[in-house]
Amino acid sequence: MRPENQSSVSEFLLLGLPIRPGQQGVFFFLFLGMYLTTVVGNLLIILLIKLDSRLHTPMYFFLSHLAFSDISLSSVTVPKMLVNMQTRQQSISYGGCIFQTCLFLIFAALDISLLAVMAYDRYVAICHPLYYTTIMQEGLCTLLVAGSWIVSSAHALLHTLLLVQLSFCADITITHFFCELTALLKLSCSDISLNMLVIFTEGVCIYLLSLGIILGSYIRIGTIILRVPSTKRLLKAFSTCGSHLLVVSLYYGTLAGVYFFSSSWDSKDIIASVMYTVVTPMLNPFIYSLRNRDIKQALEMCVNRLSSLKDSH
Repeated sequence: MRPENQSSVSEFLLLGLPIRPGQQGVFFFLFLGMYLTTVVGNLLIILLIKLDSRLHTPMYFFLSHLAFSDISLSSVTVPKMLVNMQTRQQSISYGGCIFQTCLFLIFAALDISLLAVMAYDRYVAICHPLYYTTIMQEGLCTLLVAGSWIVSSAHALLHTLLLVQLSFCADITITHFFCELTALLKLSCSDISLNMLVIFTEGVCIYLLSLGIILGSYIRIGTIILRVPSTKRLLKAFSTCGSHLLVVSLYYGTLAGVYFFSSSWDSKDIIASVMYTVVTPMLNPFIYSLRNRDIKQALEMCVNRLSSLKDSH
């Protein structure tokens, strides 16, 4: 079939957030502030990990990749949403929409995979502390991150290839603030049974496998700690795993609410999507830094270096 017969539309209309026209200005500055906070906060974490040799450990190696993934996930959706809010133009080209969907799928899956990898890292650190440096060597860490990228890219490519085979007819209004996969499928006048089958098999497998690794790791951690309970061990485990568990709860909770416990798209689903595409990436730097002594010390050292350079000039 020729490419021009795949779709009869050249663009889509993004309905955007369910807010009144008079509130567009307020929400524009709100989301602009959240996006800038996401970018600056996560870039700061990446920079601190790069500059401070004390943070050259597997945990912070994975955290730096999660920070990059969070920046990318927000950058795929938020800038376009801000432009639409400011210009009142809701259109997005067919090619641009497909590209946005593909990138979103990559970084959403990458976040899921990296959270699972970080849970495994915490499991090894707490349950096998004597063998931690032997197990979590640089080669394995690189392999785990590379594997996350490969799985995420293959996941996105599969769904994108299936998506471009569909035809889109009269209704071109996407009831969302970005080109979300299932919202696009609802507009198709082709048979989407294969697309939905892949979503609820391959997609669920990735989701459940990652969640299984996370739950299995923390169940094992809990078992080890409770076997010989002590306040010191509990506090150490909480300080090590608390931040990661909070991020997992925010991300997986909203993701599950949108894709597995919702029968139709409405304002609640869009708000939940805002949580995992905008709010959670913004909160991650605060969650990981405010309760993390190593990050605080690295930040203080960086500030002191800048002050010294300033004084010397």
